[in-house]
Amino acid sequence: MSKLKGKVAVVTGASKGIGAAIAKSLATEGASVVVNYASSKSGADTVVAAITAAGGKAVAVGGDVSKAAEAKGIIDAAIKNYGRLDILVNNSGVYEFSSIEDFTEEQFHRIFNINVLGTLLTTQAAVKHLGEGASIINIGSGVSRITPPNSAVYTATKGALDAITGVLARELGAKKIRVNSINPGIVDTEGTQTAGFIGSDFEKSLIAQTPLGRAGRPGDIASVATFLASDDSNWITGELIITSGGLR
Repeated sequence: MSKLKGKVAVVTGASKGIGAAIAKSLATEGASVVVNYASSKSGADTVVAAITAAGGKAVAVGGDVSKAAEAKGIIDAAIKNYGRLDILVNNSGVYEFSSIEDFTEEQFHRIFNINVLGTLLTTQAAVKHLGEGASIINIGSGVSRITPPNSAVYTATKGALDAITGVLARELGAKKIRVNSINPGIVDTEGTQTAGFIGSDFEKSLIAQTPLGRAGRPGDIASVATFLASDDSNWITGELIITSGGLR
């Protein structure tokens, strides 16, 4: 219950789904958590309330990770509220599937700005505060390996995150900062339900290819993030941890 005692974490896009589960899991292990949201303050407040009700520490902080000043503001909030930063979880992301005939420039830039530029900007702001033993965790996706049709833009962003993870692991290794990526398969969240993935033929086809025979749950991803945030993983960096029930 105290693997992360005294640590401070920022989790971007943490008002629901995987991000919310990660924020709660880190707090359960003793971390003080900045719960970032882009638009759903009520969702972030709900996550903070759940953490504080369980005896943890958390604060909700708004900010669009794709804008440099706002990304910096998210990180600054950790320093202002808790005086340090040890863990960064780059979870903010959007997804939208379109065929190569139908995707638009606007769609391309929106998805890349949040999924890729947002990760770079938030990490850039965080690095000057991260010390030896710090952990950066990117939330990638299994799509970079299974490359489903009609996902060229989204899959490209997650392939970029795979590459960024490797680059930053090498770049920041001298500072003893670890950088890893968690690459989930399909996960049952508010977002995938709203998008119509859960219960669809697409979900059924993925589950049929998944050895463990089900969609993921947010907690499945959160437990891996907590491991990567802790000293239990202090010899792991530059890894893409496929967390998909065996889906390849």
